[in-house]
Amino acid sequence: MTESRTFLIRRATDGDAPGILETLSTAFEDYRDRYTREAFLDTVLTLETVGQRLSDMSLFVAIDETGEIVGTVGCHIINGEEGHIRGMAVRPKWQGAGVATHLLNSVESALRDMKCTRISLDTTEPLQRAMQLYEKHGFCRSGKVSDFFGMNLFEYVKVLKAEDPPERAESQASHETHL
Repeated sequence: MTESRTFLIRRATDGDAPGILETLSTAFEDYRDRYTREAFLDTVLTLETVGQRLSDMSLFVAIDETGEIVGTVGCHIINGEEGHIRGMAVRPKWQGAGVATHLLNSVESALRDMKCTRISLDTTEPLQRAMQLYEKHGFCRSGKVSDFFGMNLFEYVKVLKAEDPPERAESQASHETHL
């Protein structure tokens, strides 16, 4: 059976905070026992910390045809030419439907627009599928491993070339995926 699934990528607003929290919680629930308590809380956020992230970063959400947030990701400038991606999450029922790729392309385009030439992101060892997605989209391990509340945090980087823009995920266009 082929199921058509449509979603929209747009910038998040303060009103999206509850849906972002639910998306993060749902997406990371299967990994809870592989995270330290502190690392899990920092990953899935609280109402206070999601508000802080909304004010400090550019957040994007993927919205399904009913208005439910099914994915999220954020980005911000670390320094003049380096951007950082944080908080990528897709609800389990939407994984494999192209949501993560479109979210990743959206933040990469936003960082390009902010004149970034290098993008970094960090991920933990349990997130093997995420690592594969990042590598598929040109990110490479930098070799930097830091402590994330008692867990290894692996840095990935991507150098942006002016002549090699990402496949744009139109921020205000619908995307249809057939499963």
